[in-house]
Amino acid sequence: MLFVDIRKQFRTAGSPPFHLDVRETFAPGFTVLFGPSGAGKSTLLDCISGLLRPDAGVIKFNDEYFFNAARRFSLPAQMRRIAYVFQSLALFPHLSVEENVAYGLSAFPSPERQERVERILPAFHIEALRRRKPGELSGGEKQRVALARSLVTQPQLLLLDEPLTGLDAALRQAILQDLRAWNAAERIPILYVTHNREEVDAIGERVVALVNGRVQESGAPRAVLDAPRSVALAQAAGFENFLDGHVVEQRPADGVMRVVLASANCELEIPLGTVPPGAAVQVAIRAGDILLATEAPRALSARNVLPGTLDALEPRGSLVVAQVTAGARFIVHLTPGAVRSLQLVPGLRVWLVLKTHSCHVVLP
Repeated sequence: MLFVDIRKQFRTAGSPPFHLDVRETFAPGFTVLFGPSGAGKSTLLDCISGLLRPDAGVIKFNDEYFFNAARRFSLPAQMRRIAYVFQSLALFPHLSVEENVAYGLSAFPSPERQERVERILPAFHIEALRRRKPGELSGGEKQRVALARSLVTQPQLLLLDEPLTGLDAALRQAILQDLRAWNAAERIPILYVTHNREEVDAIGERVVALVNGRVQESGAPRAVLDAPRSVALAQAAGFENFLDGHVVEQRPADGVMRVVLASANCELEIPLGTVPPGAAVQVAIRAGDILLATEAPRALSARNVLPGTLDALEPRGSLVVAQVTAGARFIVHLTPGAVRSLQLVPGLRVWLVLKTHSCHVVLP
């Protein structure tokens, strides 16, 4: 069990100071550190690893202190038994895969060193690559070697800073599956930094959301990222629509409140919150949570039906991004098949359908 309660301040010329202020407990298993760029995720890993020294607080693993400001104690990084894998893998180009993996075991007797290497290579499906040099490996193979090199030392804690950036989804999923299988036996805390929502869902254990150096929320991925409480976290989680408005009515009996959008006399019904009538709010909505119809819908459970005009269609990979003016400007994600079957063209009159619980109030 890793316990972190630290503060650290950074000052950069011409910029306001950045404050890292984190108090969190990390249990064995995966914890994803998620948040926008500059939220403090990598800085937190650096403090835990010993590469950075906090200004105040404690870092404790089980009964062992890594850092204790009150006692003026900081355990050297090399004594913390932490494996740290960066986005830049830093494999030794002149060494083979087997030699790279064994590099951190130089202090062990040769039989134990070889036994550990022989166990870790199959775990990450790189035993057939043992004689190759890094220059002969694919991106995914290099990532597997970097993980094996870190884990062969049997660390008590693993830190991963966006280790799978640049790999396709299938390869990321395969590597994460191998890492999950390895940790099912070892059961150490793994702190995993990513900006990729697909990776968060693939790992699927626990998320700690950092915004401006502080933990904003923690818990199951869907609970944290499907209902974010800040604009920065909603943007990082992939929300596309941010609408300004103000609360005009609360309806506690119905579990909702009404918001009038600032751009027009257009209303949304959203989940009941603590925001009083008259208060300004911003509402975040995923583009994929909005339905589009070419006829006025009737008898729906969805409470928000907005007439509008289709302004533009933009093919983007397996999606078509639609821009619709319906009292405000909305971004809607459609499939190419839906565009064809509905015969959508710019200028067409359409209706947008939004479920109440797809609308989330977010703070600046």
